[in-house]
Amino acid sequence: MEKGYVQVYTGNGKGKTTASLGLALRCVCAGNKVFMGQFMKGQDYSEKKAEDLLEGMTMEQFGDVHFIQGEPSAEDRAMAARGLERMKEVLLSGEYDLVIFDEVNTSMFFKLLSADEVIHLIKQKPERTEVVLTGRYAPDEVIEFADLVTEMREIKHYYNAGVDARTGIEK
Repeated sequence: MEKGYVQVYTGNGKGKTTASLGLALRCVCAGNKVFMGQFMKGQDYSEKKAEDLLEGMTMEQFGDVHFIQGEPSAEDRAMAARGLERMKEVLLSGEYDLVIFDEVNTSMFFKLLSADEVIHLIKQKPERTEVVLTGRYAPDEVIEFADLVTEMREIKHYYNAGVDARTGIEK
């Protein structure tokens, strides 16, 4: 790629991480390298196996196995800070064609990270590197900064009928 852009996948609908994984698959299948850093995630999601199955795909998680409910802990903040530092190393290395900051928008919503520090980092990216930011509640500053913004909007969801997250579909 000659020029990389900044994409945002946000909104309350299902599919933000899934969309970024689809882009990652396309990128890897074109012979490129992808790094996905997952903020606020420490669970054993099925997509974690992608790095074992797809040459050129690397994934790391920067979170715990529980979801934040209420006020984030000091450890939640520390994991997010370590994650952003790792993403800085990855992004500035120039080694990857696509760098995905999964759930970083939600991390900013919970004030684990600030929009200013995330934008400041992304402004330093190599020209050819594509960047994707996922998660609900993308801050206005991030939306303004991005080149492409897609909002996933929930119209109907089977969770409301009591269907739990299913392995291979939601997790």
